[in-house]
Amino acid sequence: MNNKSKRQEYIDSVEKKRYKISEAMDIFNNSPKAKFEESLDVSIKLGIDPEKSDQNVRGATSLPSGSGKSCKVAVFVEGDLAKDAKEAGADAVGMDDLVKKLKENQEDFDVIIATPDTMKIVSPLGKILGPKGIMPNPKTGTVTKDISKAVENAKAGQIRYRADKGGIVHGRIGDLSFDSTKIKDNLEALLEDLKRNKPPSSKGVFIKKVFLSSTMGAGLEIDLSSLRY
Repeated sequence: MNNKSKRQEYIDSVEKKRYKISEAMDIFNNSPKAKFEESLDVSIKLGIDPEKSDQNVRGATSLPSGSGKSCKVAVFVEGDLAKDAKEAGADAVGMDDLVKKLKENQEDFDVIIATPDTMKIVSPLGKILGPKGIMPNPKTGTVTKDISKAVENAKAGQIRYRADKGGIVHGRIGDLSFDSTKIKDNLEALLEDLKRNKPPSSKGVFIKKVFLSSTMGAGLEIDLSSLRY
C-alpha cells in the first residue's frame, strides 16, 4: 500500500540535477498546493572552515524585490532619535520599558536595532536575543547612529545572514507568488553581498553550492553558471 502523499510523490519524481531559477520555479508552482503562501528559502554552502573565528561570515543586504515577509522592528533609542525611529516605521521604541518587554517575552520582533550608546542596556539581553538571531550587531547594520535608515532597510526587505556550523547560509528570498525574475534578482543580490564579505583567509571556491526550496517542496540545486554575481 502506498502511504505517500501526492506532494511527496511529486517531490520524489523530481530529477536530481542543477536547475535554472525559472526551471526551479516551474517545479515549485506545479507541485501540489499548500493551504498557505509558501516561502522560498535558499541554502548556500560556502568554502569556509566555520571552526576558524577569522572565517565567520555574517552580514545584511537589501533584496531588490523584498523578502515577501512583513518585518516587526524594535529600536533601543531615546530623545529626538526616538521620533525619527517612529517616523521611519519602527513598531516599538524604548529603553528600559523595551528591555522589560523582551525579558517577559511580551512581544516578538524580527529585528532589534540599537545605537552604540544604548548597547550598554542591550548587551545583557544577549542570552535572549542571541538564540533568536536578533542581537544587534554592527556587521548587520543593526548597531548604528543612522536609525532611520536602519529601520527603513529592515522594513524594505533587508535580510540578515550568518553561516552556521556547517558553513551554510540560510535565508528567505521571497514567496512562491514571486516570479522567477524577482527570485533571481534577490538571489544574485545575496550572492554578491556574500562575495563582498568573503574572509581573506578563505581559499579556493567560496560559493560552492546553492539550493532553493519552498516551504513544503523539494530542495533543488541551482545552476551557478546561470547566475550573475
